[in-house]
Amino acid sequence: MTSELLSGPDLGAGYLHQLSLDRDGERTSITYHAQDGGADANGPPKGPLDVLGFVHPSNPCMFGGPRCWHRRFLLPSSDANRTRHTYNRNRFVLQTMIDQAYDHAPVAIETALSEVVRRISAPLAQDRVEWYIGGSTAAWLLGAPISPGDIDLGTTRPGVDRIAPLLAEYLIEPLAPTDWPRGGIVRGARAFVGTFQEGARVEWAVPIEPKPPVPFAEFSGMVETVRRLPIEFHGHTIHVSRPEYALVRAAEKRRTANSHAIAEVVRTAGVDRPLLDSLLERSSLSSSVRDELRRSVGGR
Repeated sequence: MTSELLSGPDLGAGYLHQLSLDRDGERTSITYHAQDGGADANGPPKGPLDVLGFVHPSNPCMFGGPRCWHRRFLLPSSDANRTRHTYNRNRFVLQTMIDQAYDHAPVAIETALSEVVRRISAPLAQDRVEWYIGGSTAAWLLGAPISPGDIDLGTTRPGVDRIAPLLAEYLIEPLAPTDWPRGGIVRGARAFVGTFQEGARVEWAVPIEPKPPVPFAEFSGMVETVRRLPIEFHGHTIHVSRPEYALVRAAEKRRTANSHAIAEVVRTAGVDRPLLDSLLERSSLSSSVRDELRRSVGGR
């Protein structure tokens, strides 16, 4: 593999950053690199970058050395200029995202979501592309008194491609095939909607390779599998995934306070028993915790 430096070294949030174009035979990719910059980068940084989807490779990378984190995107060299924009915005907002992740700095969910809905609702409706809000933000929209850390959008493959240009000025990762550590190889993008000092991360993706359908899967790219509810938000009718999804995920992350708050929303909405049972069966939770969750929403 050969690599060409497109930008850097640059500074941001205690890290030194580089952007490279990498060639492996006929295949090209573009990579963000970030390493602990120490005092030169106003560091040390507050925490590692895996919370933001970065990968720590097993071997030292060419530009970042042994302490490198990276994000790699399978893109042609013609996308270098587009990726420079997302790379620069990522490092400009990185301190805010790290503060949110490690210092519990406020995440401007309502303001950012209002901007997202304003930008994408009409164009996606016109193109007949389905989309919805998932994760903890869906439970928050349904009334759970929790503090979501980001905004997850569910949609189809056409939706993934259509949303990216609608949020172009906010993108922190380009629309591309890439590796999401908890999602595998996907086609997706990420944005930070707001200012450099205040906002919220937004992400959306679908798997690259078709997979066997999983009952009620929340982010499979097949909207018809998702159990959703309509709500009104800032003058728009939007759909959100049912709170059972966030309930099980909160329990898996051992966020007890969130689990209790979301369980109340599930009880209010009326528990979707087949959905909850399916999510619990394929969760990592012990049988005792599964039974406790069922009892918390008024079940057996």
